[in-house]
Amino acid sequence: MDISFNKNEDHNKLLLSDLRKRLNTVKSGGGPKRIEKHHAKGKMTARERINYLLDPKSDSIEIAAFAGDGMYEEHGGCPSGGVVVKIGYVQKKLCIVVANDATVKAGAWFPITAKKNLRAQEISIENKLPIIYLVDSAGVYLPMQDEIFPDKEHFGRIFRNNAVMSSMGITQISAVMGSCVAGGAYLPIMSDEALIVNKTGSIFLAGSYLVKAAIGESIDNETLGGATTHCEISGVTDYKAEDDKDALDTIKNIVSKIGDFEKAGYNRIKAAQPTENPEDIYGLLPGSRAEQYDMREIISRLVDNSDFEEYKAGYGQTILTGYARIDGWAVGIVANQRKLVKTKKGEMQFGGVIYSDSADKATRFIANCNQKKIPLVFLQDVTGFMVGSKSEHGGIIKDGAKMVNAVSNSVVPKFTVVIGNSYGAGNYAMCGKAYDPRLIVAWPSAELAVMSGNSAAKVLLQIETASLKKQGEEITPEVEKELYDRIKARYDRQISPYYAAARIWTDAVIDPLDTRKWISMGIEAANHAPIEKQFNLGVIQV
Repeated sequence: MDISFNKNEDHNKLLLSDLRKRLNTVKSGGGPKRIEKHHAKGKMTARERINYLLDPKSDSIEIAAFAGDGMYEEHGGCPSGGVVVKIGYVQKKLCIVVANDATVKAGAWFPITAKKNLRAQEISIENKLPIIYLVDSAGVYLPMQDEIFPDKEHFGRIFRNNAVMSSMGITQISAVMGSCVAGGAYLPIMSDEALIVNKTGSIFLAGSYLVKAAIGESIDNETLGGATTHCEISGVTDYKAEDDKDALDTIKNIVSKIGDFEKAGYNRIKAAQPTENPEDIYGLLPGSRAEQYDMREIISRLVDNSDFEEYKAGYGQTILTGYARIDGWAVGIVANQRKLVKTKKGEMQFGGVIYSDSADKATRFIANCNQKKIPLVFLQDVTGFMVGSKSEHGGIIKDGAKMVNAVSNSVVPKFTVVIGNSYGAGNYAMCGKAYDPRLIVAWPSAELAVMSGNSAAKVLLQIETASLKKQGEEITPEVEKELYDRIKARYDRQISPYYAAARIWTDAVIDPLDTRKWISMGIEAANHAPIEKQFNLGVIQV
């Protein structure tokens, strides 16, 4: 191995170490003291509940672990958005599990909590996956009620989705394992089946204090809405559990009897490991964005047998397209090539930039994958579309629009991995979050923004210095450097993969070696939902 490989490896393993530290922090929820208090009530934590529910030693993936990271600091923070979401196997059936974390503000709903719950339901709807809710929440976080209550993507949308999902035949099971109050009380009751844990679970539209204030009735919470009340008097819940484990065992029994599903029919054979060592990825991926690398080398360490059947290899070379298998599943790969390439005409094209010919090739390939019912995998390391008079006169906007059109109208499931840069319209064309990938993840090396930190800082610096000069201020080189450094520091924080993950612009920041698992489980989930419409590009400029 050469010295650059070793430097890259050190850089990327430091990023990986940082990822693991950050994950350990958010996984501690409200912290040891709150976890201890939670256990003292005879309750398991959200993560303990999910781990007990999922099949032992089976694969699982966590959605939006970094939701809320660095947000709401003035309110004490909201680790993981106060809710844990995992896709995994319950009684060998793939399910999505949503568990309120009552160690974080008693499981209260922040704006990001609602967004994360809606993302979980979106995954369930798109893939027709059974969904299990483990409810333990104090309801809306009142100091921020104006940001969570009335809008289309706020709290109430959850219950609307409950109804729609039920009409679609998607299994929904709820266990009330703690508080379930106010509007939140509708979630378990709009599920197919609802359980409640004796003495610790409670469901009511208004608690005892509010009842006393509203109508003058004096009553304790257990009598008002405990397990005995709802299982034996109101009939609101279907099963009474003695403790958390009893409730989770009951869910396992219910899930074990769910019938088989109609399959989409994506092609899968026996899985094979890459013949090239996947750990080489750490050394192949440059620490500097100014350096080039061959994306084919990354692909060969992600796909079965390192076998990549390239489509139009000599044309539109700043995007690689081709067929491969990941964990046995057939996939079509669309990847940005980060090498400087030379065309047949002798022209040089910059790596990571989308040119007219590469957009044209990608459009055609995406159409082919839709024709053959092959899921698409996008590997992003893109700075955007080529600019300048030559590109504009050559119709770059038209060709870029074709690619965006193909990505938008694709009916096969799409999966996006942000490896490096994800800038501007390049993010859109390469199936960013706005283009409905079934799952979208980032490596620790990723950056998501309108443009790079250097470029943005220079533009913003010009604007700010011009404004200061108009006010009569003298801009010395020292002042200019201070302004630049301040602007770039702020911008760099915003392009971090963790900033994106905190806002659920991506589903996770992952170890590159987990990429195969995410894509494989994603396609397995997508296989639960047969394609219901034809691929049609609509009107495009030819």
